[in-house]
Amino acid sequence: MAVNKEEELYKPIKAYYEQRGYTVKSEVLHCDLVAMLPDGSDAVIVEMKKTFNLALLLQGIERLRINDNVVLAVERNRKKSGAHNQRFSDITELCRMLGIGFMTVTFFKTKAPVIEMLCEPGEMPQRGIRRKKQARLLQEFRERSGDYNVGGSTGRKLVTAYREKALRIAYALQRNGMLSPSKITAITGSAKTGDMLRSNYYGWFERVERGKYRLLPSGSAALEEYAEVIAEWVAALPE
Repeated sequence: MAVNKEEELYKPIKAYYEQRGYTVKSEVLHCDLVAMLPDGSDAVIVEMKKTFNLALLLQGIERLRINDNVVLAVERNRKKSGAHNQRFSDITELCRMLGIGFMTVTFFKTKAPVIEMLCEPGEMPQRGIRRKKQARLLQEFRERSGDYNVGGSTGRKLVTAYREKALRIAYALQRNGMLSPSKITAITGSAKTGDMLRSNYYGWFERVERGKYRLLPSGSAALEEYAEVIAEWVAALPE
């Protein structure tokens, strides 16, 4: 059951903090909700929106300038049509990185709303750097001979390090005719030549007989299309 206004989140969130011993008041210095323990030892600012957006995030960051404990609250929409952009795990990690708490409120037709505190204010991030992906990123960067793509473009074939290697294999076959993987490796310097010929990812190569490959017309067309990609490499080859 989706809410119509963000103010509908107030009562269940207020009840959540009151059950934990806080006194709750609304619209204190423009803060949606402020909860404070009776002895004043802890205070929490909660900012609410129907859905998570940049405005809410910036509001939370602004509230950190006046209080250490800030929580952002949004509705958890149970309908598929309303949940397509609710990437709660990513949002939770973002809030952790900023030191902000994050909660969701789920509404039902026949029972009380359910609150989930996905992270508390000041909680440490749980996701560290993924070292394997970092290694792949650096390797891909190093193995590309140049910058042949346009950042942010979609629907275009990317020139990857793999494609460059495949183009070099194609050139070796075009220049020398049928070759074995070992002879192609000697020309291209790529240790993965055999695997690339067998997988034939782009459909450029054909196995003629055991240990012999040739270039297909599709490979020749690719060499024309991506001539600039391997031009420098071709120019450096021995005559």
